[in-house]
Amino acid sequence: MDATPWLIVGLGNPGSRYARTRHNVGFMALEAFAAAQSPAHLGAPRWAEKWKGLTATLSCGAQRCVLLQPQTYMNRSGASVVPAAQFHRVPASQMIVVHDEIDFPLGRLAIKKGGGHGGHNGLRDIVAQLGSAEFLRVRLGVGRPVHGEVADYVLSDFRPDEQGPAADLVERAAKALACMVTDGVAMAMNKFNTLP
Repeated sequence: MDATPWLIVGLGNPGSRYARTRHNVGFMALEAFAAAQSPAHLGAPRWAEKWKGLTATLSCGAQRCVLLQPQTYMNRSGASVVPAAQFHRVPASQMIVVHDEIDFPLGRLAIKKGGGHGGHNGLRDIVAQLGSAEFLRVRLGVGRPVHGEVADYVLSDFRPDEQGPAADLVERAAKALACMVTDGVAMAMNKFNTLP
């Protein structure tokens, strides 16, 4: 196994109030990835509280992956991500952040390396705290509101008619993460950066 693990961060807000909201699709994708990588006889990975987040470690192929769900609320995500990255000595190039993307229609997924934060408060704080924007991102389209405030929209649950596409998006995100870690980022981009 590679000595340096992958740090895979799912963004969201803690607590049952936010559990199924659009803003928490990063949490959902990370949980789906963890479930897919866990052998049935071993059960689900054990999550522990550390670095102001929930963390679990698992193997994906020959790679070791440290999973992290910051419990700081979205706009303080960096306060959880940075200590985890420092502890495991993970460079930005081996860090993946999974997050909601309002500029994509519901269901679209794209893997990206580096770039701006696009107004996403979680990304903004990670970039500020980490001092680098060169980490990998898995952007999960949740759509943009036709009316009303973006903040209210991302903090609302998926509508009944959106549940199916949202579940499919989460499943594809879990597969994309596995592909990135085992087959490389370029192959994952070729395979998953297509419209659903």
